[in-house]
Amino acid sequence: MNSAEQAGQLIMAGTPLNSADDVAAVVKQNHLGSVFLHGRSGRSAAGLKREISRLPEMTAGNATIEPLVSIDQEGGLVQSLRGGPWGTISSAREQGTWSTTKLAQVTGEWAKDLARAGVTMDLAPVADTVPSGTESRNAPIGNYGREYGSDSTRVAADISTATAAIKSAGVIATVKHFPGLGRVTGNTDTTRRVTDTKTTADDPYLQPFQAGIDAGAGAVMISSATYTQIDPDSQAVFSSKVITDLLRGRMDYQGVVMTDDVGAAEAVTNVSPGSRAVRFIEAGGDLVLTVKPDLARSMTTAVAAKATQDKDFHAQVEASLTRVLTLKQEAGLLTCTDS
Repeated sequence: MNSAEQAGQLIMAGTPLNSADDVAAVVKQNHLGSVFLHGRSGRSAAGLKREISRLPEMTAGNATIEPLVSIDQEGGLVQSLRGGPWGTISSAREQGTWSTTKLAQVTGEWAKDLARAGVTMDLAPVADTVPSGTESRNAPIGNYGREYGSDSTRVAADISTATAAIKSAGVIATVKHFPGLGRVTGNTDTTRRVTDTKTTADDPYLQPFQAGIDAGAGAVMISSATYTQIDPDSQAVFSSKVITDLLRGRMDYQGVVMTDDVGAAEAVTNVSPGSRAVRFIEAGGDLVLTVKPDLARSMTTAVAAKATQDKDFHAQVEASLTRVLTLKQEAGLLTCTDS
């Protein structure tokens, strides 16, 4: 691949769930490797699969590379495909009261529904632990019942079960939002300078993330908050101390690391779109999510330009590309023919 094609494989662009192939032109023009379906819909699985099949694939040498197609399917208020044939998935808070057997069975059933619709990646489960009694004050997670519970050991067990069930259905599981949004008050989607002053590099609240990793999560999503006990100088999404030292080093995670949305999120508006992508990859990340597809061009251009000028950054891009393509190969999205 040339530098532009390499950069494109590291960008995930958003598109409305009701018109999944609206982003096809942007994908093709920018060699994008991934798509995020956003919004809410009760549309049919067959109709969604037809649109997903129209998303452009990429050819590199003797390899055919299909796009990752992701969605937010957690349960409760965060259930993108809902109603009609999809039914209603209970919130994670309620799921956390179920037996292991029931959690595995129900999660596996709706994950299989995603697979039948052509969705290859779920941006779930939520591994954040919210302390008891603080739920209503925790804007991003507790306020919506997105957490499996308030005890990190029990949450870890549920994350292990849910991750394994999603994976067994043939869908990539993504544990989020590392290193945790359970003890903040602001929502990074709508608020700047969201800060966690409690989470440390050996915090018990990291257990659910480790459990998801050990259960086979294909990706880990990084928070855009700042964690003063780990790196007071950088938001996690731009922090090598969080991504490279803690997640990849101390926790020994070598898979795909992705951003939360850094397209429309208020938390990153003081950083130019191109720099958001470059700084994330410099910190050790791989896959950049922008809900706004029109930002994909500036992101890919910035990454490609930096890689051309900086051999160390070029090496990081190639390492990230390898991780993303390995994940695609494991998911059956990268196939090779004999030359």
